[in-house]
Amino acid sequence: MYMSEKSKQIVDACRFCWMCRHICPVGNATGQERNTSRARALSLSLVNRGAAELTADIMDNIYECQMCEACTCDCATGWDPTYFTKEVRLQAALDGKTPDYINAIVDKVLETGNIYGVKELDADLAAAIKAHAAKEDIILFLGAEARYNVPAAAVNAIKVLEAAGVKFTVLADEPASGYALDWLIGAADETKQQMADCAAVLAEYKTVVAFDPQDAKAFVREYKEYDLKIGALATFTAFVAGLIKDGKLAVKNTGKAVVFQDPYQLARMLEETEEPRAIVAACATLNEMLLNRKDTVWAGGSFMAIYNPLVSELVSKERWTNAKNVGADTIVTASVSEYAALKATAPEGMNVISIEELVLSAL
Repeated sequence: MYMSEKSKQIVDACRFCWMCRHICPVGNATGQERNTSRARALSLSLVNRGAAELTADIMDNIYECQMCEACTCDCATGWDPTYFTKEVRLQAALDGKTPDYINAIVDKVLETGNIYGVKELDADLAAAIKAHAAKEDIILFLGAEARYNVPAAAVNAIKVLEAAGVKFTVLADEPASGYALDWLIGAADETKQQMADCAAVLAEYKTVVAFDPQDAKAFVREYKEYDLKIGALATFTAFVAGLIKDGKLAVKNTGKAVVFQDPYQLARMLEETEEPRAIVAACATLNEMLLNRKDTVWAGGSFMAIYNPLVSELVSKERWTNAKNVGADTIVTASVSEYAALKATAPEGMNVISIEELVLSAL
């Protein structure tokens, strides 16, 4: 298996270190040592030295990583274990060693643009999108997760911008951002092409409002890496926080006590933590969970909910425990996939609210 010198250096550093073993959301939920970055590095170091083959079990372990970068954030010496994990996913794809369950998802993304293989939009969402077919300077990029897994979230996002009097476009045939392929198989040609196709569409608009943090992260990181240009980017949370600050969304504080679940893409990868809090604080009484902002914990969902649903469920339940421990009964989230995961595992008497639902309830 080919591995770059940079990845080999990280593998060799991580295989001796236990520093981040306490921070992995998957490892904490499963209680398995194999889910730590150190264990993953140990396996790959054996492959690099010719002492082991890149077996199916090792590849399964590679895909047990959520790529949330909690380990990277916590590393005092500056190593990034997700770097070699992503590189191995790419090399496995090139060598024909990607697990069948991952190939099945890749095929769906290539065929339909989403990991679920869904081809038709929800009727209510289709109607909401049709009302914004006209070309405007601003485009609301809903993303595949909202369009095909939680369409009510997409409808509510549209309603929030409508309430503020924003003129914006939503595409009926919105292209895939490429974030899914990037997560699944890394910087493959298919990933770059999907991103290039999306960028060509979004470059026609002055401002791109990314509803899903997963897409926003791809627009900022991978598009920059591949020198792909789009209109000025705003996350949905930053955009809505600005609308509230400017008085275009006249929200009233309901006084409801809530905690905010930071999506790791926003908090760690885009360094956006205060804008969503400004929204929540304007609409409710904001309290904090342990492990917030850049130290946030992934709350389950998306890819792993498809091919390893038990792990996704365990991680979500762990986050509910974190909320309980601070006396909270309501979590607000700005991540579509985490919303779906938390909603599916909500304990009796506890509730999850999406940030767009919170805004609409405070108007």
